[in-house]
Amino acid sequence: MSPLHLSFYSAFTLSSLGLAFHRTHLVSALLCLESIILSMYIALATLPIENQTTSFTLIPMLILTFSACEAGTGLAILVASTRTHGSDYLHNLNLLQC
Repeated sequence: MSPLHLSFYSAFTLSSLGLAFHRTHLVSALLCLESIILSMYIALATLPIENQTTSFTLIPMLILTFSACEAGTGLAILVASTRTHGSDYLHNLNLLQC
C-alpha cells in the first residue's frame, strides 16, 4: 500500500470515528460528513491518474455535486433547527416530535 492510499484511508477512518464520537453538535457532525466526502473525492480523483485511464473521470465530479447538495441541505437543517430549538445540540433534536 502506497503512502498516498494510506493517507486517504486514514483520513476516511478518522472522519468516521469523529462522526461516531463527536455527536454533541450538529455542526461537528456536518464537518465530519464533509471530511468523509472530501477524502472519498480525493481518492477517486487520483484513481484515474494512477491507472492512466479516463473511464472514471466523471465519478469525482458526481461526488462533488452530491457533496455540495449535502452541505446545502445540512446548513438548511442547521438554520431551521437553531431557529426552532434555540441550539444545535443533537440531543435536543427529536425528529418524532415535529
